[in-house]
Amino acid sequence: MPETVVLDATRASTISQILVEVVSASNRLTRVAARRTGNTESPALLRTLSTLRASGPMRIGELAVESRVAQPTMTKLVRTLVEREWVRRIADTADARAWQIAVTRKGERALDEWREAMGTALLPVFADLSDEEADVLARAAAILHARIAGEIGNAASVAAPAATEAAAR
Repeated sequence: MPETVVLDATRASTISQILVEVVSASNRLTRVAARRTGNTESPALLRTLSTLRASGPMRIGELAVESRVAQPTMTKLVRTLVEREWVRRIADTADARAWQIAVTRKGERALDEWREAMGTALLPVFADLSDEEADVLARAAAILHARIAGEIGNAASVAAPAATEAAAR
């Protein structure tokens, strides 16, 4: 867990505002990318695949909480993903009565194809970046991924020890 750092009020406010702008830009960028690809796939299906890839196998309830949807909604999403063979149900080693949901190779390919399509679709918007700007974006992406991975790891260790162990394998 990251150590707690005490910030002065001005620095805390500045960082908070930067993070608000990053989240806002990220949300808008996702919508632009989806529109530019012309892909009509449900974003919820792709987010679910992404969550499972990042966090490892999870029970439907845990996946619903992580995805911020109701359990019946997640059940429908998982049913669609199973039908497409993008995920599979696996036995929960911690509870023989329960199942976990895991991404299949076919699901990983679908997610990779979607991400590649987004990058290709967004390339014209960013093609004129200077080397310095591209380096700043690469560094920012690396920082965000590292911080988010730590947060996901912390949440998973509190909410779902079995999922964390499966992801570590």
